[in-house]
Amino acid sequence: MTISRRVVLHFPRSLVDQPIMCRLAREFNIDFNILKASVTPKEEGLLVVELTGDAKDYDQGQKYLAQTGVEIQPLSQDVVRNEDRCTHCGACVVLCPTAALIVDPSTRRIDFDNDKCIACGICVTACPPRAMEIRF
Repeated sequence: MTISRRVVLHFPRSLVDQPIMCRLAREFNIDFNILKASVTPKEEGLLVVELTGDAKDYDQGQKYLAQTGVEIQPLSQDVVRNEDRCTHCGACVVLCPTAALIVDPSTRRIDFDNDKCIACGICVTACPPRAMEIRF
């Protein structure tokens, strides 16, 4: 069974110059698609990636990352909508490249599907009441 998950990888300063993603692909047969990256030599690194592989390989790859010191976090924990601020104006809907934000036809309210979200940040800048936040 194939698993595909979007996660945030936090690399401590000591690991940013290591070929961790290359090893993950080569030794654990994990495909990765980098959705967003912020890696600076001798500083902390952050990758938003989609990881895909067979369930057994995926689990072993995840253990490898944890053992090397890479913190793994589901992407859904980092992109949030402040329900108190959201006015359901729809400004974010037309700009979302993955349709993670959609209008519910029965209520006319904006639904957020964080499984589709790639943390691009477009909704954050488009939102007039600043209801969308990315917390890396």
